[in-house]
Amino acid sequence: MSVSFWMDQGQTLNSDAFDIVIVGGGIAGLSAAFWLAKSEPNFKIALVEKYRLGDGATGRNAGFITCGSVEHFNRLVENFGKEKALEIWRFSEENLRLLKEEIIEDQASALFFEEFGSFSLASTEKEFSELQESASLMESMKIAVEFLDKPAVENRLGAENFVGGIKYKGDASVHPLNLLLAIRKKIEQNFSNVSFFENHEVYEIETLGEDKIVKTRAKWFTCPMVVIAANGYSPQIHSYFKDKIFPTRGQILATEPVARFMEGPCYANFVLDYFRQLPTGEVVIGGFRQLQKDVEVGYSDEITPIIQEALEEFLKKHIPNVAKAKITHRWSGIMGFSADGQPLVGALPTDNQVAFLGGFTAHGLGLAFHGGKVLTDSLMGRALPDFISAKRFN
Repeated sequence: MSVSFWMDQGQTLNSDAFDIVIVGGGIAGLSAAFWLAKSEPNFKIALVEKYRLGDGATGRNAGFITCGSVEHFNRLVENFGKEKALEIWRFSEENLRLLKEEIIEDQASALFFEEFGSFSLASTEKEFSELQESASLMESMKIAVEFLDKPAVENRLGAENFVGGIKYKGDASVHPLNLLLAIRKKIEQNFSNVSFFENHEVYEIETLGEDKIVKTRAKWFTCPMVVIAANGYSPQIHSYFKDKIFPTRGQILATEPVARFMEGPCYANFVLDYFRQLPTGEVVIGGFRQLQKDVEVGYSDEITPIIQEALEEFLKKHIPNVAKAKITHRWSGIMGFSADGQPLVGALPTDNQVAFLGGFTAHGLGLAFHGGKVLTDSLMGRALPDFISAKRFN
């Protein structure tokens, strides 16, 4: 957002003081608010969102709560080594455990929460070989995984023209927006120190003496600590993120409901494409940004014919049960991809009054809730895991 001279007048007449202001009303911001409120119930916390809660990537993704990161496990090991790869995997396992314990509890049905694992499918022998390598590594490191041959893929997933695949047994899926609203409800029911400000787009964070001034056109917020939890939109708020978190568009479509046939959510084509069937029967499919890499960057949430047609063709080729189903929704959302594929948690190296979490690289639901906890831990003086600490870029 840019603000003209004419717009930027007199906002100090409408200001309020808080201990912490969180910028961003998606899964990262709500997670940070939850853990901060739980850890410090005497803090006065404001959460500021430019539109409505979940209007960014959280309310626009496919609802996968998956472990690991954006690439197959063998590549995670290749990039980070076995020990750190396992640490990254266990971090996301803990994310799911915390969500179940703190938020989901007994409301799984209302949240469309299903813990049926997830599948990575290979349409070529080359990728199947890589998946088998991943599964062997995972088994050797006590991660629950299962091999699937071609008939198993067809029978259990209703998916055709795949060579085989593997199942990650510990994964889950959810209604992402309902999950976000459940976190807000949990905050409001248990903590009285968090205020939510929707339709407050931040256009500047200014230093004034020992405080920060978080400026929106509706109100200015004064506080000693700011948490930026804007993920893909972080570079619009501070230049520090411009070479670390990159706005990346993902496109999705949804079909009308059909009879349940799919055991669990699936990835294909080296995790670039993904699909799942909801408990109510609809099939959601997204991906194919590799077809327009130069277009699928930036902040526009338009859909494009090339990618939407590719999604439809995928259904026709691979998922016969919905090949003729009516398409009811088409949309896109802006994710935050980090420079090395791992999230960033920390504080600005030039200003420790501005903390942040983001860069979840298409795995926000699988990482951000635990990410909010470790951010809170770090603000209380506890160490961050090396792989998630933003100090690796300093």
